[in-house]
Amino acid sequence: MELFPPIPLAEWQDTKETLHRFAQVVGKIRLAASTRRNHWWNVPFHLTGRGITTRPMGLVDGNPVFTVDFDFVDHQLVVSTLDGRALSIPLLGQSVASFHDSTLDALASLGIRVNIDIPRPFDLPDATRPFAEDTEHAAYDPAHANRYWQVLSQVALVLEEFAAGYSGKASPVHHFWHTFDIAHSRFSGRHIDQPPQVDPVTREAYSREVISFGFWFGDDTFAQPAFYSYTAPEPAALAEEPLAPASARWVARNNSHLAVLPYDEARAESDPLAAVLAFYASAYRAGAGRAGWDIDRLACPGGTTDPQAPTPRA
Repeated sequence: MELFPPIPLAEWQDTKETLHRFAQVVGKIRLAASTRRNHWWNVPFHLTGRGITTRPMGLVDGNPVFTVDFDFVDHQLVVSTLDGRALSIPLLGQSVASFHDSTLDALASLGIRVNIDIPRPFDLPDATRPFAEDTEHAAYDPAHANRYWQVLSQVALVLEEFAAGYSGKASPVHHFWHTFDIAHSRFSGRHIDQPPQVDPVTREAYSREVISFGFWFGDDTFAQPAFYSYTAPEPAALAEEPLAPASARWVARNNSHLAVLPYDEARAESDPLAAVLAFYASAYRAGAGRAGWDIDRLACPGGTTDPQAPTPRA
């Protein structure tokens, strides 16, 4: 299929708002039932051949080993246990309230007990409304949900290709349910002291110097899908650094700067894949150079750390 198919925010915003909250319900189950990892790496979703998955969880908390998967081909939520039992819930025709209740009922039917500490949306306009009371968000267009997954899958592989060029500490390519973006992060190892008033989520996410690269679908503050990168903490004069391709730019946001390549601008390039990779590479050089990273030492050309390593043959 077409690389980077169109996904204008205005055409699927109602579905996106519903799906974002569905994802937060399941994401908070993952948060409650998984072993904590640095920078919250235990929490995001990963891509599958049909949608997104929590990955296996349970066991350490007394629950059976289980997964929760969104299937955006048949448009089902599938809860599965290691012994082969499974229950599915339709995504179409659900409000957030009915989805929340049906998901918890499915878990209970399989002998899984998970306590969501804060059963409300995180960092969304209706963050004070419990999931169980949200009958407002109930739009779900299967074609748009499928397109969302297709775009995620393509961007994930682009990020995997880009991630191969770095040998330092780096995150997986993963899909964050709180911000509804997909991202990969590189770390220098430098510890960052943060003011005591910084919230716990942010403290853990940015406890080390980091350059992140990703893609989001747009929101009320930036109403178009875009590839992005940022460096945290932001070094001086970062926004003076050049970006590639020419359609990329620095955008002021929350007292810092994002490197942004709008999705439609990337689609218009003669080689969209090369344009996105060039964008991520230029944003990395900008942040790492200004922050004083040893770019040559951290390089991993061709995905290898040994320059003499032969190419494996299948």
